[in-house]
Amino acid sequence: MHLHKFTKDKHARPLPTARGIRRACSKELYRTRKRMNLWVPHEKIEEAEKLYYRKVIGNLLWIHENGSNRKVLADWFEQEVAGDIAAIWDVDATALAQAFRDAFGG
Repeated sequence: MHLHKFTKDKHARPLPTARGIRRACSKELYRTRKRMNLWVPHEKIEEAEKLYYRKVIGNLLWIHENGSNRKVLADWFEQEVAGDIAAIWDVDATALAQAFRDAFGG
């Protein structure tokens, strides 16, 4: 009997690249700002993108496993990320989380 510790599923998606994650984080925050009709200084945009990227990388396997469930991902953003970014951008965390959810589709 030959058992593999990890089996290859023909429908399994590969993990995204660091560049892909960085671009996705940037786009998601851009769409969130647009939903809020919010102007943010470039330095604060970069700071928020770096923070969001680090949090995504830190939870990459879980995020990848739940990649098809946008509601769960939007919930994760609200619980784990929105408060920190709201503090950087000096906005209400609840409004930020709702704008993210609207833009993200969760």
